[in-house]
Amino acid sequence: MVRIVEKDIQVAIPRGHHLHAMTCQLTNHLEQTDLAFRIADPEEQWRQIHTIFEMVATGEKNLKKLHFLILPESIMPAARVDDALALIGDRFRPNTVTIFGVEHVTLADFHARLQRHAGDNAELLAEVERDLDSGDVEQMPVNWCVIACKENSGRLRVFLEAKSHPFGGEETLDSLHDLYRGRIFPLLRCHPTCFNFMNLICLDYVYRDLYQSNISAIISRANELFFASRQRLDLLTVIQCNPKPEHQAFRDVVNGFYGEYLEYTPGVRDAITLFCNSSGATRCGGLEVPPEAFGHSSVIIHKSHKLEQVRLAEFATDDFGGLPVCRLRFGLEPRLYFFNLPVFHELDPRTTRVPLKIHAIFRPTPQGTWVRMAGNELVGGVTGN
Repeated sequence: MVRIVEKDIQVAIPRGHHLHAMTCQLTNHLEQTDLAFRIADPEEQWRQIHTIFEMVATGEKNLKKLHFLILPESIMPAARVDDALALIGDRFRPNTVTIFGVEHVTLADFHARLQRHAGDNAELLAEVERDLDSGDVEQMPVNWCVIACKENSGRLRVFLEAKSHPFGGEETLDSLHDLYRGRIFPLLRCHPTCFNFMNLICLDYVYRDLYQSNISAIISRANELFFASRQRLDLLTVIQCNPKPEHQAFRDVVNGFYGEYLEYTPGVRDAITLFCNSSGATRCGGLEVPPEAFGHSSVIIHKSHKLEQVRLAEFATDDFGGLPVCRLRFGLEPRLYFFNLPVFHELDPRTTRVPLKIHAIFRPTPQGTWVRMAGNELVGGVTGN
């Protein structure tokens, strides 16, 4: 069963103003190896990520305002995690949260990583050490992610999370291809201004067993937070490398998360759910995946926000097929989507106010950099895409 542990961080969220997030829908090429899935060309992958980190560090195109930078599941080469954390710690602005998935490593390697960040991951480290002591599992693959929080003082906090749901390993008879199942999820609580957020890795969003579902555990914890402090879960990020981003299972959970059909759920009713998937050109070696199956990152908020219905080449809004939500749904191509997160929990009396605004969309150039899209590109699409 999963356990949610609270972590207090000194990330100063501005009062009375919306936050800014950038979702990076990047292309990922994974290949199946003896150790689950690894990135086919780690250096090219790191080069792609490094260009984005440089943009954020220099604050190009209004990115000085960025609060949340989110990259997909399994996008970061394991050998480059230290380089990424060094760049974030040295050059990112204070009060920036960076979330990225990392390719699979062994449980022994994951344990070593946890020991290096033991101060922020005591509960997960203890859980992994109990599991290592229980049997011969050192070589078991781990699908994991990093939540790097640069606090107001400049201090870098590093929280790790292991996916609780298998990646593809459970679909084989060979037990050596099973993945480690993490059971500790951090709930990050920002201070001095209250803002609470969590991150999940893809199918953790829908995963359940005989005793509990991950999402019901999150709802219960968020409700406890509300009843004890009148705070709630403000943001739930879900990083993905998912060929079925709109599978019926995801839709069902979104319906239950926002629907309040069986009980009042004040802890999550106003939460923003942000799905960050890899782009449509992503490939997972050894898996039969339809062309352009990935992509379609999205942002979901409760229907009370009344998001205007639009449909352009790069994004559209809808209600996810009749659910009690407003959804901002992006396309298939590799893009960086820079937008604001609505923070108003009560309905704004102005009927013309739009709670969710897209500030910029960046597309890759042949030179490997990113350029801001404008005008006809946003409306009609990019020729040659």
